[in-house]
Amino acid sequence: MKESLYLIDASIYVFQAHFSPYQQSFSITGHDRSAFVGFSRFLLRLLHSIRQESKNSSVAVAFDESLFSGFRHQLYQDYKSNRVLPDENLSLQLKACQQLCNVLGAKSFASQAYEADDIIGTLKRRVAGPSAVKIVSRDKDLAQLLSNESDRLVDMQSRMSRSRVDIFEQYGIWPEQFPCYLGLVGDAVDCIPGVPGIGPVTARSLLSHFVNLDDLYGRLSEIPNLKFRGAGRCGDKLQQYEEQALLSRTLARICDTADEPFAALSAEHLLLESGNDTAFRELLRDMELDEYTYNSLVSQASL
Repeated sequence: MKESLYLIDASIYVFQAHFSPYQQSFSITGHDRSAFVGFSRFLLRLLHSIRQESKNSSVAVAFDESLFSGFRHQLYQDYKSNRVLPDENLSLQLKACQQLCNVLGAKSFASQAYEADDIIGTLKRRVAGPSAVKIVSRDKDLAQLLSNESDRLVDMQSRMSRSRVDIFEQYGIWPEQFPCYLGLVGDAVDCIPGVPGIGPVTARSLLSHFVNLDDLYGRLSEIPNLKFRGAGRCGDKLQQYEEQALLSRTLARICDTADEPFAALSAEHLLLESGNDTAFRELLRDMELDEYTYNSLVSQASL
């Protein structure tokens, strides 16, 4: 069996657990532990599945720590301006989630300059080699990293594993076109502006004719002759907002050349190791979990 490289987008699962009304957990002193407990259950389940599949899989878990300090914020001050920094309690849980990865035998990474997506992109480019790459995330933006036929975007909760072709069939664009697509339509979630008046249907039509934005802007005169409604007005808007479209593409494009120490790692450095049961139990005690939650996590870890 071909060895696999698992690249895990941790933060999306941490925040999902934190905000979920169905997974609330509290410490014996009344502090919210929902993010830590929810992520623990997710990670234990995932690592168990990986170990069942192969004894030689490599695993990297990426966390976000670059809100308002990353390179995208330096390029565009409004980038993710609708977000707030984690409070003291959530920050504590995020640190504990990183510790959890390490005590369970998986390497974790974070950066003040790069987002989790960039960590995943850089590790995929530098580490993948002959490995089958599985990117574990619920975020469709990571689909842009599916560059090989064997690459998969995996969502453990929905049990979906999508290939390049699956992405094309679902969204009507190829994975590598996602940054250009978002450069056109923008992304309200991340405060990426895009081009006003250009929606998903128009963007897909444009990207079915042009390979990318560079190709589009090099052949801008062709747009009024394309066979979709409003093509003439679309060309005018694209010309007017060219700088904004290209900036939006830069904001949406995952950086796979992060200048961080992890960029020099090999697959061997990321091999999934045996967990440390003593350290795992100590971490659970440090989080002051109630007896039921503590015992259920210990039981899950022993499977």
